[in-house]
Amino acid sequence: MAEPLSVLVTGAAGQIAYSLLYSIAKGDVFGPNQLLNLVLLDIPQMMTVLEGVVMELQDCSLPLVKNIVATADAKEAFTNIDVAILVGAMPRREGMERADLLKANAKIFEVQGKALDQYAKKTVKVLVVGNPANTNCLICQRNAPSIPKENFTCMTRLDQNRAQAQIASRVGVACNEVQKVIIWGNHSSTQFPDAAHATVNSSGATKTVQETVKDDDWLNGEFIKTVQQRGASIIKARKLSSAMSAAKAICDHMRDWWFGTKEGTWVSMGVLSDGSHYGIPENIIYSMPVTIAPDHSWTIVPGLSISDFAREKMDATAKELVSERDTALTFCN
Repeated sequence: MAEPLSVLVTGAAGQIAYSLLYSIAKGDVFGPNQLLNLVLLDIPQMMTVLEGVVMELQDCSLPLVKNIVATADAKEAFTNIDVAILVGAMPRREGMERADLLKANAKIFEVQGKALDQYAKKTVKVLVVGNPANTNCLICQRNAPSIPKENFTCMTRLDQNRAQAQIASRVGVACNEVQKVIIWGNHSSTQFPDAAHATVNSSGATKTVQETVKDDDWLNGEFIKTVQQRGASIIKARKLSSAMSAAKAICDHMRDWWFGTKEGTWVSMGVLSDGSHYGIPENIIYSMPVTIAPDHSWTIVPGLSISDFAREKMDATAKELVSERDTALTFCN
């Protein structure tokens, strides 16, 4: 058994965490031989609910869980952690303008960034899930200057999983037979699900998605729209936002970040743009295709061809992220 990892989950009394914590605790993310210290953070009003979550985790009788801490105190939560999964965020409420949402979350993630900077290990890996995830991640990273910028990512794996599932269903294969779908940009309705470089493995042969689907109108129209609006469709149907699928995507993202990507493929993650890849403006957290080494370091996939159609979509979501960044930063100290 390796030395215990301290894994923090914020918003730990919420519905995403409820679906997430069991998978982490039983070894689906960091491996079957990795002991864990689970640190669960939520607001004071949710501590009674969180106590119930802790009791359930204890009752699961999971051998990898060495210790569980439930707290509303940032110092206690962030001290000496190895991994931070920041799920908790202010949700958008009816009648709330996007600027109001950005303001509320800028304050939350400014505080959490400072807590990471002050208390966490400098090697901590930070995954931001709470929306607006890209901009929340940027605010968090900017407020933790002593931690390497590449240690901050935001989740667009749910969008990637949604895109793979749509293509798999369309052509009649298992989801894992679809590879190299890319999510460009923001985790919002401007994101660009890009199948131009994706492949399908069917009957032992690997072909491009375009060759397999044989319907460019669908790939450039309904497919993109379905993925972009999937979250809203789920809210309309469930009257609640995605939880089970979001938790699964968190596990996928962190497992690949921890152990590395498979040879010959890549995954989508929101990472800090330095302005040198694909014409994306610098200093925004933008989802791009990355490969990940076993030492947790990620590299943006270079040299992919970008069509005029893709360029327009990629620029539109970048423009939204620049606007979000500039608005959110006005609310930070």
